[in-house]
Amino acid sequence: MSRTREQQIREQVRTYHRNNPEVWELFKGFTLELIYSGRRHYSANAIFERIRWEKDLGNGSEAAFKLNNNYRAFYARRFMASYPQYEGFFRTRAQPSSTQDATDSKEFGPRDYPSSYSASLRAAS
Repeated sequence: MSRTREQQIREQVRTYHRNNPEVWELFKGFTLELIYSGRRHYSANAIFERIRWEKDLGNGSEAAFKLNNNYRAFYARRFMASYPQYEGFFRTRAQPSSTQDATDSKEFGPRDYPSSYSASLRAAS
């Protein structure tokens, strides 16, 4: 039986989570902060962007911290599974990756793509 793309991403998320447990703590904290402020729904995308903002400010390096957008749905679902009283806080939909074959390609990061913007920043400093 072959793996699905969803299983492949789930394995990547587990590895990432083991290596970066602070991301889960930030995701939970920011989500609970929104809930306690009265929000009934919010975007996992926005929470990921806030995590990036917070982590990038503390690291001071462009390549120091990376957070894959493919993980957003998994973190949102994990939050609602961990806090069933907040089921539905994140709106989710069927994962098309559950019916796609795994690609078994490496996970790409920013260093895999040339960036003229990054190069111009380095040249200016």
